[in-house]
Amino acid sequence: MSAADIHDTTRCLLGEGPLWHPEREQLLWCDILSRRVLGRQDGALQDWSFDRFVSCLGWVDRASVIVATQTDLTLLDLDSNARERVCPLEAENVATRSNDGRADPWGGFWVGTMGIDKADGAGAIYRYYKGELTCLRPGITIPNAICFSPDAQFAYFADTPTSCIFRWELDDEGWPMGEPEIFIDERASGSFPDGAITDREGRLFVSHWGASRIGVFTAEGRPETAVSVPATQPSCPAFGGDDLSTLYCTTAAIGLSEETLTERPGEGLTFALRGAGTGRREYRVRVD
Repeated sequence: MSAADIHDTTRCLLGEGPLWHPEREQLLWCDILSRRVLGRQDGALQDWSFDRFVSCLGWVDRASVIVATQTDLTLLDLDSNARERVCPLEAENVATRSNDGRADPWGGFWVGTMGIDKADGAGAIYRYYKGELTCLRPGITIPNAICFSPDAQFAYFADTPTSCIFRWELDDEGWPMGEPEIFIDERASGSFPDGAITDREGRLFVSHWGASRIGVFTAEGRPETAVSVPATQPSCPAFGGDDLSTLYCTTAAIGLSEETLTERPGEGLTFALRGAGTGRREYRVRVD
């Protein structure tokens, strides 16, 4: 496994939501607190700025992505910069914002919300599917690790302060059945799961906030290994590249001291690492 390379030198306050767009062959990601969707093309940074927080993405077609913002889901044209509101997302609640999210195998888009001040239980997990937004689970504090098993049988999510990742069985249209079960319990280790992704084998790659690593777990939920990240607060991984064997990871500089930021120049940067595993093509979001 190779060491992590810097994919982009932009220091994000709160990098999140990396997405490898399969038709553009481009990594896109968000800096939540600077209200920007970011990308690189021909060696140069691209920047789509918003007037509200943005947190995660799903691809719709070659030009368009769906963006989870503080108040809605927005369709963003990456070429023209045109925007179109898809649906509101807790628009009436000024105390919350969106957080982690990902497209599911049916073309639905899962997205979590949380209190801007991280208030206990202020958030929820939603699914946008066939033109409707449905609340799947309220009472979440910091929703993260939203991803899906390769066989489409399960969704995963974390409520980060609990140090647990949950597994939720899905029906044949991608709707959760019954109650989620604890799948990975990290309370004994004191780890805090942030964003996550599955690879082709069904392993979970989980960013551990505050620990400078991505934990790798088997498809059965057992710890397997860990990938080092040269930043204190890795926030979310994504597989990309020509053969989907590059593991990208966003990080965050928020809350770190000036001394730490000086001593560790990687804080807040976006990294790329080869040899950790091979991912799967991200699902297309259906907006009709």
